Amino acid sequence: MFSTILSAAVVGIEAYPVQVEADICDGLPQFCMVGDLSPEVREAADRVRTALRNVRIVFPPKRVTVNLSPAHIRKEGTGFDLPVAAALLAALGILPEEAVRDVLIVGEIGLNGKVRPVSGVLQMVMLARELGLKRCLVPKENAKEGAVIREVMVVGLEKLEELLLCLLDSAACERMAETPEEWQESPRVYGEDFCEISGQETVRRAAEIAAAGMHNFLMIGTPGAGKTMIARRMPTILPELALEESLEISRVYSACGLLTGKKGLVGVRPFRAPHHTVSANALTGGGRKVKPGEISLATRGVLFLDELPEFSRNALEVLRQPLEEGQVTISRTSGTYVFPAHFQLVAAMNPCKCGYYPDRKRCQCLPGEISQYLHRISRPLLDRIDICTETSRIEYRELTEDAENESSASIRIRVEAAQKIQMERYRGNGWQFNSQLPSSALREFCPLGIREAQLMETAYEKMELSVRAYHKIIKVARTIADLEGAEQICREHLLEAIGYRALDQKFWGR
Repeated sequence: MFSTILSAAVVGIEAYPVQVEADICDGLPQFCMVGDLSPEVREAADRVRTALRNVRIVFPPKRVTVNLSPAHIRKEGTGFDLPVAAALLAALGILPEEAVRDVLIVGEIGLNGKVRPVSGVLQMVMLARELGLKRCLVPKENAKEGAVIREVMVVGLEKLEELLLCLLDSAACERMAETPEEWQESPRVYGEDFCEISGQETVRRAAEIAAAGMHNFLMIGTPGAGKTMIARRMPTILPELALEESLEISRVYSACGLLTGKKGLVGVRPFRAPHHTVSANALTGGGRKVKPGEISLATRGVLFLDELPEFSRNALEVLRQPLEEGQVTISRTSGTYVFPAHFQLVAAMNPCKCGYYPDRKRCQCLPGEISQYLHRISRPLLDRIDICTETSRIEYRELTEDAENESSASIRIRVEAAQKIQMERYRGNGWQFNSQLPSSALREFCPLGIREAQLMETAYEKMELSVRAYHKIIKVARTIADLEGAEQICREHLLEAIGYRALDQKFWGR
């Protein structure tokens, strides 16, 4: 007999329908699987056959052919075990043909019949919705992420026997369906807060501006001055996630198998801090089975690079395209993969190898060593950083005085107000934040008065700014004005924004 079951394959972060076709006929006993399969998919033949025997389903000694169509898409992973088992049960006549219609099935099966979790279930359920299906059978540990898509009934299975029960008894299937969780927009509780940071008023101000406009942010200073503490608290002053943002993040995490056993959606903004030994491929994504990297895992959140000059040149240079375009494009012989990269770059570095330059009483580095260390950061990458500020050594009085520092919650109120202004200003244009504003739209959305234009001309000539750096200053000034609720960019806003480029002169020179 012949049967077909609908399943899905995840390529990158996109799901594609896969028809699992099974044919059982008389002939020499053989189990053959075809359809451009990876080794782990071919091994499904042994896993499924053994699992069926261990749940007391007799498998006849016949010729079995299983085809996974379309053949031009590479099938990888263990998620096809469950649909292969369902197709075989339908071909044996145990499951009636009408029971396996309009249902998408995915999952791994252990030899004892237990159903194990797989990655990419959120994408597969979204695909089922696009195809007009009403049911998805998935592993129990993946049910919460699938149930986020309310238009599809998602049933979580723990063992192979439940597959039969669910397909043969519609009432039991409804009882087993996962109940979708309500999207929570209430404020999250963070374990870290800006009130724990003493001193560093200038850096705190720069961090607030960076968060308000989602600007890229670099801190330079001596070891132990609080750079990492500030970076780790950046997500606490960013607005709460909207549902659309959470879905975008969750698709990436689902494709990487990072939602298993957790809530259906990612509820807080990501904070990714890869070690400086990370490779370029680990940042952008890739591998034998192409998956998103650290850049995409940080989308709608913060990517923190500590000890920035210690990262390899290749790893730093691959950041340039994502910072400009908001996406990562990976080209392989098998195709082109596009991953989201709407992240905020926050970086920290020492001014020299020992970390104490320009304090010549403590710094023992030679001028050539300092220059070589600083120039590990290329000029094109430095131009893509909007705000650069210096963290100074905290005075003993600031460290010990019983002063009440401003909390993340109060800073976040101002950040949210500034971002709301930006979203209203750019509504219908495809941008959300000042940092995303293209240079062609600067004159329309960031007009300068006569005095302001003269100031920018002077700064452009004396600081020998690049065109990109010139545009970055205006965007940062626009964010400063938004924080103050000002409609026009004033001279004071530009002066502060120019100050955040002054470290170019101090450390890198021109």
